Amino acid sequence: QVQLVQSGGGSVQAGGSLNVSCAASGNIPSRYCLAWFRQTPQAPGHEREGIAAIDSDGIIDYADSVKGRFTISKDNAKNTLWLEMHSLKPEDTGMYYCATDFMLCGDTWSAGYLEVWGQGTLVTVSS
Repeated sequence: QVQLVQSGGGSVQAGGSLNVSCAASGNIPSRYCLAWFRQTPQAPGHEREGIAAIDSDGIIDYADSVKGRFTISKDNAKNTLWLEMHSLKPEDTGMYYCATDFMLCGDTWSAGYLEVWGQGTLVTVSS
């Protein structure tokens, strides 16, 4: 069984940068999807938004809302997923979650039906 433990996040002023990380442990399969989601106050129904994903084939995908500002990466040696966030805006404020599933991300990852989730990390961007 895989467990995900998040760290990082915090508070920053608009235009600043923050990083969040997600350490995986347990029986990590050879084929997987790793993704970042967030829940923001302004999202309709506080729905979880898929913002970035990377899979075991190295395929990367971003939501339009973060493209060009956020970078997803993984350190295979340390079984750690990273999200670098730059040019942060107040609307980026929210809870950020990492998630994984035991298949490639494909084009459906952003729907949020991944099997294992991290505990969440708060990111606050002030204007």
